[in-house]
Amino acid sequence: MTTRKIAVVGVIAGLYASLTYLLAGISFLPQQVRFAEALTVLPYLTPLAIPGLTLGVFLANLASPLGWIDWVFGTLATLLAAVLTGRARHPALAPLPPVVVNAVGVGYYLSYVLGLPYLLTAGQVALGQLIACYLLGYPMLLALRARPALLALLRGEA
Repeated sequence: MTTRKIAVVGVIAGLYASLTYLLAGISFLPQQVRFAEALTVLPYLTPLAIPGLTLGVFLANLASPLGWIDWVFGTLATLLAAVLTGRARHPALAPLPPVVVNAVGVGYYLSYVLGLPYLLTAGQVALGQLIACYLLGYPMLLALRARPALLALLRGEA
C-alpha cells in the first residue's frame, strides 16, 4: 500500500464523514437521505473505496443518536455492501448492494431499536438509499469512468 493509496482511502473516508456531518439532520434514523451514500458506488471503480467507505461510515456514525449500534452494525453493513459493489459486473448494478444491504440490515436494527414496523423502516431506508445511490451515485460513477485522469487519481495511480 503506497502513501498515495493511503491518501485516497483517507480522502474517501473524510468526504463521506464530512458530508454526513454537514447534513446530519437528514443523515440518521429511518427517514434519511444520506447524500454521502452516493460515494458507495466507488468500489466499482477502485478497491481503495472499500476501506475508505468503511472508515468514513464509522467516523460519521460516531454522531449517530443510536450510538454503538450504528457504529458497529452500520459500519458492517457498509463493508458488506462495498465488497459486493466491487464485484458488480455492470455499472448499473453498482448502486444495488448499498440499497439492498442497508434496507435489510440497517432497516432491521432501526426497527428493532426504535420499535418500528420492519417493512416500513426497511422501505424508508431503501427509498433514501435509492435517491443517494441511483440519482446521485450512478451519474457520478459514469462521469468518473469517462475521465481517465480522475479515475487514475481515484485508484492511487496518478
